[in-house]
Amino acid sequence: QVQLVESGGGLVQPGGSLRLSCAASGRIFSIYDMGWYRQAPGKQRELVAAITSGGATNYTDSVKGRFTISRDNAKNTVYLQMNSLKPEDTAVYYCNAVFETMTFPGKYLEVWGQGTLVTVSS
Repeated sequence: QVQLVESGGGLVQPGGSLRLSCAASGRIFSIYDMGWYRQAPGKQRELVAAITSGGATNYTDSVKGRFTISRDNAKNTVYLQMNSLKPEDTAVYYCNAVFETMTFPGKYLEVWGQGTLVTVSS
């Protein structure tokens, strides 16, 4: 009933930039926290950055000063601007959001996107 679709991944050289987008669609009443996670080969999925409905943000230490999370509530979209990319940023990046839907008002639903691959390599 609700889904997240990511875009913007790809291959980039070290020091380069990418911008990920994640658009929510469906019978949405409200979107609460939104975030980006990543999972590198052989590693656990980790939180990269998160943003509340009010715009408060938090980042994992390894991306502070390089990545910026933002959201456009009118478009139900969250972004991740990634600058000064490093090979260790290579991973599948997943969008995550907590919704209240029109179908089940008053209940929270956590949804994941399908993931987009970011490869940082020369």
